[in-house]
Amino acid sequence: MDAVQPASGAPAPEAPSPTCFRHADRESYVRCTRCDRNVCPDCRRDAAVGYQCVECVKDGHRTVRQARTAFGGRITARPYATLTLIALNVAAYVLELVRPETVQRFGMIGSALMLRDPGEQPTDLSAFHLAGVAHGEWYRLLTGAFLHLSPNSDTFLGPMAITHIVFNMYWLWSLGRVVEDRLGVLRFLGLYLLSALGGSVLVYLAAPHTLTVGASGAIFGLAGGYWMLSRRQGYDPLGGNQMMVTLVVWMVVSASFASWQGHLGGLLTGVASGAAIAYAPRQQRGLVQLISLGAVLLLLATLIYANTDHLNVTTGMD
Repeated sequence: MDAVQPASGAPAPEAPSPTCFRHADRESYVRCTRCDRNVCPDCRRDAAVGYQCVECVKDGHRTVRQARTAFGGRITARPYATLTLIALNVAAYVLELVRPETVQRFGMIGSALMLRDPGEQPTDLSAFHLAGVAHGEWYRLLTGAFLHLSPNSDTFLGPMAITHIVFNMYWLWSLGRVVEDRLGVLRFLGLYLLSALGGSVLVYLAAPHTLTVGASGAIFGLAGGYWMLSRRQGYDPLGGNQMMVTLVVWMVVSASFASWQGHLGGLLTGVASGAAIAYAPRQQRGLVQLISLGAVLLLLATLIYANTDHLNVTTGMD
């Protein structure tokens, strides 16, 4: 049977309009410049030339290498870690004002007799207990670095205690955002926390029976780390040499009323940690930095362990 032919002069059927590859009910004449599929306004994104579909944009993001700092950290738009540390210090200070016993409970001390309940008057020795890092309160090694002198302090610096946190937060902001910009969040936090720990460790070794508080050790460590990073890059916008001289002079001048042990311990740890980050070879840089910082942490942990044994022996708790 012969096929039926359309009547002479009848119009041919129109071809269907192109539609979005994700939305079949949406007409679209715009094509993705990468995959050549039709895309509706909701499914396309501006590109250097024309448009790309959302799937091609996602694939492109997966293949684009993340921008890194000179020392291997991820670049961030704002100093998030610095702002978080400042917020934690301020929050801890507010807690001190509301609950003054916070300093005694969480300040850095190696070994001491303390009241079980700071709000009560002692009647006999049973009201006291051995407290400090040597007696299992390891958290003091870091929590003390987030506390500061408060107006409730019994020391002669009590009336001027607010300057303690103000100056420390000023230095943390001035130094922290610059160092974080060079290192990225993780390396910056590693440097800061190791420096805080290093300050507490030297206090633990040289003045274990003295209660100390303050972020100064960590900030001295940031200064030491910044100094090493600047030496490595040959770029020193904050004047690292002058800063180091200023901090060392202040450490000597303030030794009679501040913890020079915390300052010096933080500074030395910051220099060591900064060198570990700054001079790691480009090949396997992240792994070398991690191992080097781990070695610094291991050294600090060894010193803590050794002095804990010594203090427990001297207090009859071996």
